[in-house]
Amino acid sequence: MTLVVFVAMLAASAPSLAAGQGRQAAVPQRPAPATTDVDRVAQSYEQFLRAHLLEDDDVDGAIAAYRTAATLDPASATIHADLADLFMREGRANDAVQSAEQALRLAPSNRDAHRVLGMVYATLASAAPEGQRPTRNAQRDNLNKAVEHLEQAIEPPLSTADANLRAMLSRLYMATAAYGKAIPVLTDLVKQEPGWQEGPNLLAEAYMAAGRTAEGVTWLEESAPDNPQLYATLADFYGRSHRWSDAAIAYEQALKSSPRSIDYRKGLAEMLLNTGERTNALRARDVLRETAVMRPTDERVLFLLSTSERLAGDSHAAEGAARRLVTQNPHNPQGFSALAEALEAQRRYQPIIDALVPALATFRGGASNALALRLLLPHLGFAYLELGQHEKAVATFEEGRKVSPNDQSFLSYLIQAQLAAKNYSAAADLAHTARQQSPDDLRLARLESLALRRSGKVEQGLAILEGLVAKSGGESGPYVALAQAYLDANRGAQAIRTLQTAQARFPNETDITFELGAALDKQKKYPESESVFRQLISKEPDNAAALNYLGYMLAERGERLNESVDYIKRALAIEPENGSYLDSIGWAYFKDGKLQLALENLQKAAEQLQSNSVVQDHYADVLFKLGRYDDAISAWNKALSGDADAIDRSGIDRKIRSARQKLPKR
Repeated sequence: MTLVVFVAMLAASAPSLAAGQGRQAAVPQRPAPATTDVDRVAQSYEQFLRAHLLEDDDVDGAIAAYRTAATLDPASATIHADLADLFMREGRANDAVQSAEQALRLAPSNRDAHRVLGMVYATLASAAPEGQRPTRNAQRDNLNKAVEHLEQAIEPPLSTADANLRAMLSRLYMATAAYGKAIPVLTDLVKQEPGWQEGPNLLAEAYMAAGRTAEGVTWLEESAPDNPQLYATLADFYGRSHRWSDAAIAYEQALKSSPRSIDYRKGLAEMLLNTGERTNALRARDVLRETAVMRPTDERVLFLLSTSERLAGDSHAAEGAARRLVTQNPHNPQGFSALAEALEAQRRYQPIIDALVPALATFRGGASNALALRLLLPHLGFAYLELGQHEKAVATFEEGRKVSPNDQSFLSYLIQAQLAAKNYSAAADLAHTARQQSPDDLRLARLESLALRRSGKVEQGLAILEGLVAKSGGESGPYVALAQAYLDANRGAQAIRTLQTAQARFPNETDITFELGAALDKQKKYPESESVFRQLISKEPDNAAALNYLGYMLAERGERLNESVDYIKRALAIEPENGSYLDSIGWAYFKDGKLQLALENLQKAAEQLQSNSVVQDHYADVLFKLGRYDDAISAWNKALSGDADAIDRSGIDRKIRSARQKLPKR
């Protein structure tokens, strides 16, 4: 039997009601007539048969014949049920309801009348008279009536009933949140009607909505080998449970039966990317490159391709895919978001501004601009921050707060921008107000603490984080935050003690190990610091931050420079565009007297990290050594106007005076 899916109840409007299945041209059922009524019953049956013959060519004649038959045999429920069915197929809902209800008054168990009423009420639940919208109460009442009548129209055992009616009833169960009733109906239907593509999805939704996820997964796992189309549904089920690797495997199984399915390819790529593993990003990239050839204009494919290229480490290819998407559809904000992320990976912030400023001007004038603004404003704001354009960053994040006032992320971004702009009181006030609602939010606590310390209220700032540590349960974050605050306040011994306590409580937290190594370095306990970083690297050979820190620490002291370069090269192999790592290797080369190699790397770092005072100082030093005194002075001035973090301002002033003395006299 081929299943005809009933969809009228989901349509916004329908020109006619769908025809019922299983209608029979039966002899009108009535109590046995008296002898004197035989002629009237015979005449009624004649009109009944005539009505059936006229239905296709003369609807009005058929209706008249049914009514005549009903007049001649007023006790027959079948005549009224069949007339109701004709009214339903003609879209005359009110007449269909009246005739079906008359049939039920004569025979309360008449299944055809219940079927007609169920189908009519199902349609009325999603449609209303022209120019009107069904109210929620009316929709709910119609849905409940539809369920009530269809349940009576379907004879037990359920599996023998008409498939279309069961499909409709399962939809009604889903619409009324009767998921426990929907599951057995859908389970039987999916088994009996393997060609019904929507059935597995409905069944999966029913299991999920009923909170029976494990049962749903088990059913799909058992059924998919016999019905490969179910693998995509299984993949979706896994994805909803964040079982990304299992979802990817299921999509790969689905692709075996449909290797050119674009949807399955996109699903596989998304699941692989969600794992966060670089090897899976490479697999996703390969799948998406093939898919982009198959469908070069698919916007989702281009977006995912850009993401996969970036996560696989090729930010330039990511930029190319994003620009294709932007060119193809400049009204899709995802294209600009992908482009911004690709450029961020390259630390190219001015091109982000160049792309986003005109794009945002367009999106602000659009009808549905909020989503685009929420997506793109953070990228623009942080690009301004990286280039030291703090007031523009503040304005950008303030706009974001207006667009999305309940988004705490924009608030934290704004506080960071105020800190960068040295508006410490404004930053502290914003953070303090926000923490009234979220007193245990670590991110806000760190920002308020920092703002207070920068404004000279060191003890007050430290007290905030000390309070979080005192009531922290199984979280290591407050310890790390407090240790960093102690270091910032030149209380290195307290920082080390805090981190050692945290390490004892959370021995597997590598972030604590990293921070402990850094704290020991800043306290000039170099052997202990090296030991900590070597232990960390032995556990995590691909920890780029640890590799870079150890390499830079050696370079800064001018010790074992070849070893220093090796560590930093390993970090750069993982993150080749990282400006901090480029600065580290450039500084190591500078300390080793390899000035051209130093210049090459420090110039890239300085172009990326224009507000980083240490990077600009390093770049100026190599320029000075190469005799480029004007350029060195310019870089040192950038260092003085930058974040001023960990620099000797008087020392830089002396270097500027020395460079000026070497300039030719004008």
